[in-house]
Amino acid sequence: MTIRRTSKAPRALAIAGLPVPLELRESPRARRLTLRVDAGRGLIQVVVPEGLPESEVRRFIDRHDGWVRARLEALPPQHPFTDGMVVPVRGRDHTIRHDPALRGGTRCEDGALLVGGHADHVARRVRDFLTAEARRVLAERARAKAAGIGARVAAVTVRDTRSRWGSCSSTGRLSFSWRLILTPDAVLDYVVAHEVAHLKEMNHSPRFWSLCARLTADVAGPRAWLRANGARLLRYG
Repeated sequence: MTIRRTSKAPRALAIAGLPVPLELRESPRARRLTLRVDAGRGLIQVVVPEGLPESEVRRFIDRHDGWVRARLEALPPQHPFTDGMVVPVRGRDHTIRHDPALRGGTRCEDGALLVGGHADHVARRVRDFLTAEARRVLAERARAKAAGIGARVAAVTVRDTRSRWGSCSSTGRLSFSWRLILTPDAVLDYVVAHEVAHLKEMNHSPRFWSLCARLTADVAGPRAWLRANGARLLRYG
C-alpha cells in the first residue's frame, strides 16, 4: 500500500498487504490519529498531528488493520461512466449508450443516456451533463422555495462535495453536490428545502425543522435514504 502525505512536503509510505492507498494528512488541530474511509475515491484517509514520527503512524495503521479491511470490503462497487453502465438520473435508471456518430450534446432519451464523440471522452461528457443538469434543477428548485418564504438566494453553486450534500452561507449562497441529480426527486427536494430553510434559520432548532417541513413533502424518508445510499452515490463516476 502507498500512503500519500498531503502537506507542504508530500511523501509516501509503502505498507504491504492492503489493496488501496492511505492518504496521510497532517493537521495542526489534530490531537490524535484518526482513520476514515473516503468512499468516493476508494481510499483510507489518516489524519495525524503535525510532526508525528512515521513509525507511530505505521504502528497505528497496523493496530487498525482489521478495521481498514472491513471498511474496504463494505464499500459499494464502483460505477464508472462507461458505455453500458447504468446510472440513475433523478432516481430513474438510464443506461449509458455511446455512439460516435451522435450529433448534439449528451441527453436522456427513453431510459438511455446518449453520448457522442470519442470513446475516451464518454466519462467526462456524462459527468458534464449530470453536473449541468444538477445545476439547472437545483437552482430552479431553490429559488422557487426561497420565494415562497420571502427569502433571497444570492447564488447557487454545484460541486463534488464529499462530506455534505448541501450548505448555506450567511450571505445567502447555496452550494450542493452534483450527485443529488442521481437521487429520487423527493430526496433532492428535501436537501434543497433544508438549505433554503437555513436562509431564515441558520441553526437546527425546532423552528428550522418546522420551516423545512413546510418546504418539502417529506423529511424523515429522504434523510433515511441518504444515510442508506450516500456511500453508493459517491462511487459513481
